[in-house]
Amino acid sequence: MTINRNYTMAIWLLVCAGLLPVATIARNVDLATVPERRTVQLTIYNSEDLTLVRESRIVTFKKGVNPLQFSWANTLIDPTSVELRFREPKTGLEVLDTTFPHDKPQVLYWNVQSDANRETTIEISYFTSGISWAADYLAMADPDEKTLHLESFVRVKNLSGEDYENAQVRLVVGTINLVEKIAELAKLPVGRVKDELRKEDYRGLRQQAARKAMAPPAPAAMAAMDMVAGAMEEMESPKEIIKEGLSEYFIYTIAGTETVPNGWAKRLRSFEADGVPMTVQYRYRPREYGDQLVRLYLLKNDPASQLGTTPLPDGMMRVFRANGSDGLNYLTVQPLKYVPIGDKIELNLGADPAVTFELIKRKVFRDNLWFQIKGGNLYRKLGEDSMKLELDSQVAGWDEHTGFRQKIRNDTGKLISVQIRRDYPGDVIFRSRLNPTLHDFQTVQFETEIPAGAKAELDYELITRQGYNQKQNRVELQ
Repeated sequence: MTINRNYTMAIWLLVCAGLLPVATIARNVDLATVPERRTVQLTIYNSEDLTLVRESRIVTFKKGVNPLQFSWANTLIDPTSVELRFREPKTGLEVLDTTFPHDKPQVLYWNVQSDANRETTIEISYFTSGISWAADYLAMADPDEKTLHLESFVRVKNLSGEDYENAQVRLVVGTINLVEKIAELAKLPVGRVKDELRKEDYRGLRQQAARKAMAPPAPAAMAAMDMVAGAMEEMESPKEIIKEGLSEYFIYTIAGTETVPNGWAKRLRSFEADGVPMTVQYRYRPREYGDQLVRLYLLKNDPASQLGTTPLPDGMMRVFRANGSDGLNYLTVQPLKYVPIGDKIELNLGADPAVTFELIKRKVFRDNLWFQIKGGNLYRKLGEDSMKLELDSQVAGWDEHTGFRQKIRNDTGKLISVQIRRDYPGDVIFRSRLNPTLHDFQTVQFETEIPAGAKAELDYELITRQGYNQKQNRVELQ
């Protein structure tokens, strides 16, 4: 009898007529069958380093008690999470007990009672660590920067210590609030969960929450999985990603099966979209991008953009632009954060040398001064020209005026759209002919378009109320 050397974990069927002690079984009963995996499914959830494994095997039981041995040597399988189930209910089979023998580490036994000689499909599920996945994106803009071609890939890496052959792979995208689910299970406030549960209890509840979240597929889906497991292995076409929407997260189910050997990583195509509409915008937002004008590609994860069927998971985005001569210009690489359906995708390409931006301070003066006589409550308001302080007096309040000019030069050869945001803490009046709006109570925003080869001089005045004159902490537009 030969055993596949790639499997560091195996399940063994020990056949006996009646219930025997575990030690007796281990020494005196020969191995009658080595049931191989028929199907295996991996549901990979990166955030908790958890992978839920479900595997099915066809086992022949004899009437009476049948001991099954499960081992997980040299793997990251969590033995406390291992469960045995029968695919079809009410089959005359029952798991009597589970035993962890003290003299056999990394081994457990199940004693299964069968009411007759029968062949049936069993399902073993457990959690393992060391399997992860990541998303990669490739964006290629057309020469006119009106649309782009977007491709997505997923890369699965297996460091669990176990080979998984012909596995159906499911990838969890989004956030599963495990701590909240654990708190519900434990009936404790969220803030007390980690304090009041022992480590092993917390781990068990964590697994229960994850198992509940990563629920098994419907029986029909499992049957379909059984039928296509062999046939899909031979297909050479790119893997199609089937999306299954769940409440707070999504699961990508990769069609067909994949062999994921231990110590290897596999790159699989997720989706491809052509002609995705986009716009180009130049932005000056010091709080977000630093003190520079940056260029961005803006698109949206929605059906109108030939996207929007699922959220887009975290990943790395590489951006290129066709140069019109059958070549590509590399633009940038940046991390892409989780993008829900309907949300915007913003690709920051950095500063554009063809567009220059300069901020110039033009003039500063003060008016609306108030003075306080020392030792008294007398306040005096003086005009702009009355700057001389009286004896024993000090300035109590004033308005400070600062004029600015923003100079932008467009040498790109085409019309550009520019958006500028500036934050002004304090009691501020913003005066300009630029039709500004308030992004929030301390942030002014205005937009303009600059033709190809043109220059723009965008002037504004900032009035900051100081001292006694200050009344509120917000920007007022005038």
